[in-house]
Parts: sequence; C-alpha cells; structure tokens
Amino acid sequence: MVRVALATYDPGAHPSRDRDLPVLVRALREAGADAVAVPWDDPGTDWSGFDLVVIRSTWDYSWRAGEFVEWAQKCAAVTRLANPAKIVRWNTDKRYLGDLAAAGVPVVPTRYLAPGDAAGLPDGHEYVVKPTSGAGARYAARYTPDDHDRAVRHLARMHEEGLTAMVQPYLSGIDVSGERALQFFGGRFLHASRKGAVLAPGTAYDADKVPHPDLVPWTPSEAELAVAELALAAVPDASGLLYARVDLVDGADGQPRVMELELVEPNLFLDLHPGSVAAVRDAILRASGTRF
Repeated sequence: MVRVALATYDPGAHPSRDRDLPVLVRALREAGADAVAVPWDDPGTDWSGFDLVVIRSTWDYSWRAGEFVEWAQKCAAVTRLANPAKIVRWNTDKRYLGDLAAAGVPVVPTRYLAPGDAAGLPDGHEYVVKPTSGAGARYAARYTPDDHDRAVRHLARMHEEGLTAMVQPYLSGIDVSGERALQFFGGRFLHASRKGAVLAPGTAYDADKVPHPDLVPWTPSEAELAVAELALAAVPDASGLLYARVDLVDGADGQPRVMELELVEPNLFLDLHPGSVAAVRDAILRASGTRF
C-alpha cells in the first residue's frame, strides 16, 4: 500500500483552515492509499516512511521561510517531495517575479527594497507594499501618495525584522475584474476562481485580512490561459512540478498580468470545485508511482 503524507500546518487548539485536507485524505484512502495529514514541523515524523510527501497547507511557513526551505530539502533527501525542494526554494521568495519578467512573462511591475535601502516610494499613484516572503496578505498594505509617512513606518517595521519589501503599483483593474486564480495539477489545467480585492484603502499592514473575499468559480479567457502557461514554462528546473496556481490581475492596458505564482502551498478551493477532487487524487497517486 502506497503511503502518502499531505504536509500541513499545526492549527493548535483551533480547527484547521484547510477545508481541502479532509476531502483529499478521504479520497486517497478510498482509492487504496495510506494517506495522512501531518504538520510539516512535527519533530516526531519520519518522512522517509512515505512514498510521497505533498506540500498542501503549510500556511505558517512564511514566518519561518528559512526553516521551511531547510525542511523541504531534508524531506526531499529521504523521499519524493511535491513540489520539489528546488522549486520550493525559488518560489518562497517573491523576487521570482523578476525572473519571470526577464523571461518575457507579463507581471505586475515590482521594485524590491532590502534592509538598508532607501525608501524610494512612488509619489504619483497608489501602490502596494508587502514582503517578498509572505502569505495571506501578511504585512501587505495599500497606500496613496499622501500616505508616505505610514508607508515609511511600514517599511521600517519590515526591515527591522530582516524582511525585503516589494513595491508594486496598485492596479485599479482589481476593483473591477478582481484577481483570477488558475489552478493546474498533474500538468493540466484544473479549474479557476475569481476573488475580490483584498487590500482596502486605509487598512493597516498588520491588520487581519480576508485572503479570498467573494470567491466564485471562473472560466478563464484564452489570454489568461496563455499568460498562465507562459509563466509555468518559465519556472526553472520545473521537472517534477505537480501543482501550481497562477494569480492574475488586469494591467493598465486591460491585459492579464501575473501577480503571484503559487508553487508551494496554494489553496485549491476544492469546496468551490468539488468535481476536481478526482483529478487531484489521481495526479497524486500517479506522482507516488501508483498504477491504477
């Protein structure tokens, strides 16, 4: 019997926020696999005892990105890890957007401010400041040119914690057409969803935010699919890539641009797309070497 671990986070006394997790565990077990959900930082887990470890909802990793990448490398040394550790390392730092842009992928224009860099904030348009290692809009905020002092304090806080900031123009198309998330699994397009704007004007960077507001199913356009596939083709050393989510927004020209490429722990939104469960299950089993 093939053994599959779905790596997650430890929710402590609270219910897990990953609604996909029990669905996938049940589907894999019904298909004959010995499937379990395990916190990635559980010190008692012997990862070599699994035929495949699939990173699913390690949603606390961005607070400990270095530790997480080290875990991924150690895990990959003793078993098969999806996605592979080299992709995890590349994708945990959002400076990968620069690599995509260099490869000709249309991305949201981005500048990076490391600790010690001068602020250099925009003064003619709305913009977003967030860390290069983050999830769920952690430490992200939206500013106008009149908010300069607040933005500087935001940058100072991130730099004090050793975080590199990324500064992007706020694309107003998000307020109209939202953000579209195109999911791929097993090398194939799986489904897509659309959500509303996450960052409201005036919301503090350290305030809790709803990461996926007004989420609905979405049918992607040919242009959106083309940009998503272009982004995936630009991933370095992409062999072994099991899953991906490409988050798109409209640029000032109305054309889709990559906001983020999620190759570590993307929410699959299976509760919104229950028909995708079988495809995800089968792709995981194929990746484990199971014949069915």
